[in-house]
Amino acid sequence: MIPILCFVGAKNVGKTTVLEKLIPELVNRGYRVGTVKHDVHGFDVDREGKDTWRHGRAGASTVVISSPQGLALMKKRTEEMPLDRIVARFFWEEEIVLTEGFKKSVYPKIEVFRKEVSNTLLCSKQDNLIAIVGDKPEESLEVEHFGWDEIDGLADFIEGRYLSKRKKRDAFVLLDGKRLPINNFVEEIITSTVEGLLKTLRGWDEPSDILLSIRRTNDT
Repeated sequence: MIPILCFVGAKNVGKTTVLEKLIPELVNRGYRVGTVKHDVHGFDVDREGKDTWRHGRAGASTVVISSPQGLALMKKRTEEMPLDRIVARFFWEEEIVLTEGFKKSVYPKIEVFRKEVSNTLLCSKQDNLIAIVGDKPEESLEVEHFGWDEIDGLADFIEGRYLSKRKKRDAFVLLDGKRLPINNFVEEIITSTVEGLLKTLRGWDEPSDILLSIRRTNDT
């Protein structure tokens, strides 16, 4: 599974600033990085009067706007989509996903800490805290600590722990949008079989990504 790291911390502590420095460092090292921002208060990215806004107001449950430069999706939900499902459904090409928020998730957390904003940490090792960035807290925790200017060291830590040992092939299966757990043996069988068959076809050119979709029907 794609590694997911949650950057957490008090409001206005500097989480976005840390990510703004870390992302290009990882990108410059050759990794594809995705991000997810958690907003507990809700949000609205569509502006009133725009065509996509009018589509949604008319009743469309999912609206996509596409251009040669990018794609945006707006989907109505009655409840929040779990983080693992967000990553499985939307992050096809990335090698790591960094989130801002999700402090209650089970995923590894790196807390951004500033003494003038908060006196105590939000997370502990029991919350899967693996590192602290910023000021050094008063309490003693057996986790890595990186100063505000130690982004290179932070990137080294993430790379060594989550990226340098990544397999050359990473396969997963989605059933109606939900990721199906598969072990290494099944993953190897799937990738070897699919690649072996596709290599016999005209047009094969050692692609970095292969997307195979099978739609089943209920026709009898």
